[in-house]
Amino acid sequence: MAQQTTETSSSQIEKLDRHGYLFGHGISHSMSPLLHQTIYDNLGLKWAQIPLDSTDMDLFLKLRQDPKFYGASVTMPHKVAILNHLDALTPEGEAVGAVNTLFVRDDPVTGERRYMGTNTDVIGIREAFYQNVSDPDAVFHNRPAVVVGGGGAARSAVYALRTWMKASKIYLVNRDRSEVKAVIDECAARGYGDALVDVSTVSQAQALEPVGAIIACVPNFTPKTEEEKEARRVLEYFLKQEHKGAILEMCYHPSPWTEIADISQQAGWKLILGTEALIWQGLEQDKYWLGKEVSQLPIEQVHKAIALKLSESKL
Repeated sequence: MAQQTTETSSSQIEKLDRHGYLFGHGISHSMSPLLHQTIYDNLGLKWAQIPLDSTDMDLFLKLRQDPKFYGASVTMPHKVAILNHLDALTPEGEAVGAVNTLFVRDDPVTGERRYMGTNTDVIGIREAFYQNVSDPDAVFHNRPAVVVGGGGAARSAVYALRTWMKASKIYLVNRDRSEVKAVIDECAARGYGDALVDVSTVSQAQALEPVGAIIACVPNFTPKTEEEKEARRVLEYFLKQEHKGAILEMCYHPSPWTEIADISQQAGWKLILGTEALIWQGLEQDKYWLGKEVSQLPIEQVHKAIALKLSESKL
């Protein structure tokens, strides 16, 4: 697959002023190339992000040496593995321990190219809330929050809630206790793991304060095992409380209209689709690649392009 990708992209690259990659495996559904192409086209740039569906790290390391390479979106399974091939990390990349964005800088002394890493997933989560909630103080500031899930996105969610969103506590809801322990241990080791609570049952949830923000970081599925069903019941309990906050449903493939999205809307919560996090993390990436502030980028056009793509996927 990677061989075919590089062959088809080589002729494309020749026509471009600059190029980057979406480096990962199982990326055929990704809207990242569309998002970035919308930005470049609206700015009149002959740039493109080229999908590189591959597990071959050596291939990517070779391709990034091209003088016209500007950087890459890095997705699974490479977000942690890429750390060994970077010269420096931003504070976000360092804190989360995973990188979704590679950008290039020249060393001011030697002039040599340096490969830098950051994590814009955390910015995407943060901005998804702040761009869609008009009164954060009333909705989620200084209240407990909930993170559903136990993977990399859950760690990014904890970081965003703890660093910027003024969460007083963070309740972790997941079917697997060992995954929750891993999240707590890793976040604690990285300096933002205080006040994380594993909430495994509804009876435990009933003794807790109402929450203001929920971030769901799990695939769209109907619970089948008893552990899955109890995790869903815990989430539903938080959604049914008197205070109605805002929920970010991170899952948007194959559709953002998930079971959790439906339950949340019916419960009266402000629903924020996962494409919002996608858009804002992508805009943040181009801030690094283009050297422009996000406010200088075609934000409205990006929203329209992603919305159109979503509407086409429903047909």
